[in-house]
Amino acid sequence: MRERVQEALEKVRPFLQRDGGDVELVGVDETSGIVKVKLKGACGG
Repeated sequence: MRERVQEALEKVRPFLQRDGGDVELVGVDETSGIVKVKLKGACGG
């Protein structure tokens, strides 16, 4: 599951980076399906 989440983040990462931000995968709980991410930067608008 972690790999699938990472692939999805890679698809949206360029759009966040164009706006001065980024996203980092913090963790994936396989049991509950909870995904934790950290948003970085100063995404505006």
